[in-house]
Amino acid sequence: MPLIKLTYRKSGVNISKADSFVKFIRSSTRKSSKSGDFKNIGGFGAISPIPKQLKNPHIVTSTDGVGTKIEVANDLNKFDTVGIDLVAMCVNDLIVQGARPYLFLDYISLSKIELHKLKNLVKGIIKGCSIANCKLVGGETAEMPGTYNNGKFDIAGFSVGIVDRDKILPKKIKKNDLILAIPSNGLHSNGFSLVRYLIKKKKINFKSNKFLRKELIRPTKIYVKELLLLNEKNLINGCANITGGGIVDNLKRIIPKNLCAEINLNNIKTLKIFKWLYKMGISEKEMLKTFNCGVGFCIIINPKKLKLVNKFFGKNFKPYIIGKISSNNKKVKISGKVSW
Repeated sequence: MPLIKLTYRKSGVNISKADSFVKFIRSSTRKSSKSGDFKNIGGFGAISPIPKQLKNPHIVTSTDGVGTKIEVANDLNKFDTVGIDLVAMCVNDLIVQGARPYLFLDYISLSKIELHKLKNLVKGIIKGCSIANCKLVGGETAEMPGTYNNGKFDIAGFSVGIVDRDKILPKKIKKNDLILAIPSNGLHSNGFSLVRYLIKKKKINFKSNKFLRKELIRPTKIYVKELLLLNEKNLINGCANITGGGIVDNLKRIIPKNLCAEINLNNIKTLKIFKWLYKMGISEKEMLKTFNCGVGFCIIINPKKLKLVNKFFGKNFKPYIIGKISSNNKKVKISGKVSW
């Protein structure tokens, strides 16, 4: 019986391409002033110093993915923005606790290494880390033939934040505190399975629709800079990242016992993409449960600090009042109707 030459490459795994990709990441992070210890990239683990300027430092961790938004990236053959989404989904959760994003790692799994795709994914991750002012210190790229169909991939992120004990959020949320909405810049990275289902059912060719192409691939807004400044100056009592579950489910997570977040839907300044989805047949109940509907973050503040808080935001992301804190056993109470 003739000897069959069995190699890892014949099984579908190309180590030389993986090595080339690692060299690309190392080179790309070296060009970034926020990439930290360049020796981390390609090593067995990442070593980073613990910040010394904090009196009583606490670590906050977060991990997340981008979900089926990656299918939109595949359909459009555009991969340089979902890396920003990946960073945003992790670091926006860190700042809810008041933590400053410090380290970031990524995990990319795919059927076959395609250097062009991977390089664009990493460029987005590096850009997201730059916006969030954190360090990309390592990651993993797994070539998994047989697990993913050709061209398919998934990405996940893991972030570490640091916060001084006296800056941990939420703080003392009180009756009559105001609830402000910080605008989103679109869908962010939630609800894409429903969006894609609608597009398929309505037989919409979104590739040829300029509006949908732009909106569906628009990267998630990273709120780190603004929120950290507010927390540093003790201007917020609590905040919520509005992701899957919408305004109601995410606010519930931070409202103390015997208090209630009263939200007036009439005040919500929604965006064109959400109006389009509503008009395509998604009910208001489902819209509010699935999407941010134009509210990227909610912050809870003392009414006396409203004018000062607004000074920390550019004109496109100015916070506005959507509710207040009251005494009630129901954690969130909604009234009014969104203007679609």
